[in-house]
Amino acid sequence: MASLPNAKTVTYEEWLGMPETRGEEVVNGEIRIMPPPKWKHSRIVQRLYDLLRSQANEREITVVIAEFGLVIRRYPLTSRTPDLAVFQTSTIVERDGYIHSAPQLVVEVLSPANIRWKREEKLAEYTSIGVPEVWVIHPEARRIEVLYLENGQLGDRGVLSEGVLQPRLFPNVQVDIAQIWPA
Repeated sequence: MASLPNAKTVTYEEWLGMPETRGEEVVNGEIRIMPPPKWKHSRIVQRLYDLLRSQANEREITVVIAEFGLVIRRYPLTSRTPDLAVFQTSTIVERDGYIHSAPQLVVEVLSPANIRWKREEKLAEYTSIGVPEVWVIHPEARRIEVLYLENGQLGDRGVLSEGVLQPRLFPNVQVDIAQIWPA
């Protein structure tokens, strides 16, 4: 992840007038350019999407893997692009072409470049908008951290390397962890 040369912070209004691009997030007004995900990362996200989508009632649950702007706050502008987001469809708030509401589940797949402070920064932002559940996937270790929002903080509810994941707010959805990993 790199910042633009001669970085200048952008406002929400300036950002709205910019051309759409892939592989960027905005943190405190600073545009951060990210390289595309590696193959293994993409396959894990796709597998998880397929598993969740196949069990979701399309009218009630929206599962998204395409890059989209999830606005954390307008001032200073912060917008993230989760690897995967699951919404109760009725809770989606779209404004200016971007999402301004918290997903009920966010999935982040870590890459070797994810350093702890960047991960913590993102988790703090998801906490600030009230994301009730986050799964942090560690591909190399083949494990998944499950975090729940409780008392205003995302707390660790366990680290799993096998078994079944069941999103807290989607009790009819189950994911066999063994099916997430590419062969």
